[in-house]
Amino acid sequence: MTPRLALLCDLVEENWPSMDLVGERLAEELQKNYADSFQVTRVCPQMRRRFTSQGVTRGKRFNLDRALNRFWDYPRWLKERRKEFDLFHIVDHSYSQLLQVLPPSRTIVTCHDLDTFRSLLYPKEERRSFLFKEMTRRILSGFQKAAKVLCDSASVRDEILLKGLFPPDRLVVIPNGVHPAYSSSRDPAADREAESLLGPRDSNSFELLHVGSTIPRKRIDLLFRIFFDIKKEFSLARLIHVGGEFSRAQRKLVNELNLSGSIASLSFLRTPILASIYRRASLVLLPSEREGFGLPVIEAMASGTPVAASDIPVLREVGGDRAAYCPVGDIPKWTETLTRLLHEKGDHPERWAKRRAKGIEWASRFSWEESARKIASLYQMLLSC
Repeated sequence: MTPRLALLCDLVEENWPSMDLVGERLAEELQKNYADSFQVTRVCPQMRRRFTSQGVTRGKRFNLDRALNRFWDYPRWLKERRKEFDLFHIVDHSYSQLLQVLPPSRTIVTCHDLDTFRSLLYPKEERRSFLFKEMTRRILSGFQKAAKVLCDSASVRDEILLKGLFPPDRLVVIPNGVHPAYSSSRDPAADREAESLLGPRDSNSFELLHVGSTIPRKRIDLLFRIFFDIKKEFSLARLIHVGGEFSRAQRKLVNELNLSGSIASLSFLRTPILASIYRRASLVLLPSEREGFGLPVIEAMASGTPVAASDIPVLREVGGDRAAYCPVGDIPKWTETLTRLLHEKGDHPERWAKRRAKGIEWASRFSWEESARKIASLYQMLLSC
């Protein structure tokens, strides 16, 4: 009988596109190339709404619905169906509480970063309520029961080891891949839709792109201040943000810097549309102070768009020597680097073309097909034990 694999994914209502992408791409690759080896089911139960109506995705009532679904409904639903599967893979470590109802020897977790555990690891920096910490302890307890933990990057593995959270012989590093839609090749239909959202591309200006949520570690405040300085030399420059809504404090900063007319903010988009926006951007910026992997780095490079990123180990690992790096929070250095790159794009097209080509070549090393191959081998190893 073909082994039955459950890919346990986030609730859709959580609205974490990067986590959804990991689950979707892994399922697609396994179903395409390993159908004879595994019967793959992507598990994603619908959120039960007790305190909010459909469509509400923020606020205290929504967070209460999230907590009850994560710690009560999802585990109970899974416990009733666990006999339907032979192997389990939790694709987001923040759902490791599910391991409390699963057989540890047949369960794998993918760890993307340690943010979930910060209230326990750095209690002075990440102050949380007693109840929040108790929920986090339950997640961590489940995480530590896994047969194997997959890390997107060596940087995440090293941090896990530094904190003593998991034995080294049960940790495996398998990087994420790049969705095939992220390419330097034009997609006329997607390009038209991107243009309908952003208007025609102005050949006389530069578009700077940030992709990701607006949570504190993404340092949206730095993004705005860097852009403010860039506008002093490139008055027609435009900042495009694709991701979550700006917070009240972030909107206030936009107004204080008088940037509202120069920023276009879009919600999370379908992959082909986002790929088109990557292609039309001059540069992609990641001023984050922490990342688990940094998918926008390789998505941008695969699309032919150079990247400027924070000089932190994981982004160095993912971007190699193909990205430009700036110290976290060093606005003058960011401004200097971006100014140099934008002048290169405008004044030295041959050098810019080489920069783009090197990025495309580097991004080609990140393949979901290869990731799925390594993960499938790990499944087989667990089943043989």
